[in-house]
Amino acid sequence: MRFGCGHGADADDAGVVALRRACPVCMLVHETQRSRGELLGRVAPAQRRRLAAETRIGAEYDWACVRGHDRYRASVVEVLTGTGCAKCRANAASPGAAREAGMPFMKHGLRVGTSMTEQRLRVLLGERIRLHHRANAVRTARMFHGRQEVWPDILVAELRVAIEYDDPGRSGRAHRGVKEGSDVEKDEALREVGWEVIRIRGGGLPPLGPYSIPCRGITPAVADEVVRLLRAIRGDAAVDALLVRPVAAS
Repeated sequence: MRFGCGHGADADDAGVVALRRACPVCMLVHETQRSRGELLGRVAPAQRRRLAAETRIGAEYDWACVRGHDRYRASVVEVLTGTGCAKCRANAASPGAAREAGMPFMKHGLRVGTSMTEQRLRVLLGERIRLHHRANAVRTARMFHGRQEVWPDILVAELRVAIEYDDPGRSGRAHRGVKEGSDVEKDEALREVGWEVIRIRGGGLPPLGPYSIPCRGITPAVADEVVRLLRAIRGDAAVDALLVRPVAAS
């Protein structure tokens, strides 16, 4: 089997089935905001050549811990979505980690692309409520794609509400299937630590979760609906404190 990412069987081999989609490893690497190069940098040197061509997320390798702990054995999917080595797992369950759960913070160097649609949403919301620009991530109690944190599109930190914009994209497959399951897990991780999530569902995506806004595009009416849901979630007084007040004419 030959995948669209170039991994898999040799294209010249007899009986090879060519698929247009990426292999399971490349799909998971993309989903978890990683790169295959990062994996190659962590795997045991003798196993790098095999990992470079790997397509199976269940294949096991020997890995170096990113925090400098002992080398450990794990599958590709465990490395990309798990806690890490045994010491890392113990640290994730420590009282100190529990105290930090739910805290918003600034994740410097965060590699998350922002679409023009998301930028428009942020502008429209910024005309209605004050948005916190010094936080782009939230500590969680559970591991999510190998990290004890999540990166929502927009944070209303004062209200502990995350706002996500979902669109199926050009392929029509984004935020469906496995990705939808990942979205649900992300929302659950936020709710576990006292946050709530508003999902704006574009491109014909069905509602997901108790606070969903299906739409065809980002309009002022969508932004108004977000504010209405914020009131339903946290109350009028809390939202009123964040409203952008018009400048009085002199």
